[in-house]
Amino acid sequence: MELAKIRSMSDEELTAAVKNSAEQLFRLRFQVSLGQNDGVKKLRELRKEIAQIKTVARERELAAAEPKKGARK
Repeated sequence: MELAKIRSMSDEELTAAVKNSAEQLFRLRFQVSLGQNDGVKKLRELRKEIAQIKTVARERELAAAEPKKGARK
């Protein structure tokens, strides 16, 4: 998934995408451990995708918690 597409997703979609990717990663790891699949490249891609999604979610969380400039404490 491209980063631009990830950034255009809503918070709910990001949560669902992380859950879906994590489930895919689990299934793929299971298949690799059983010797049914040699998907090392796909494992790497899924881990990267999950990291990108979580990074975008965290950026939004920090942006929402940041006080507005000019506001007094």
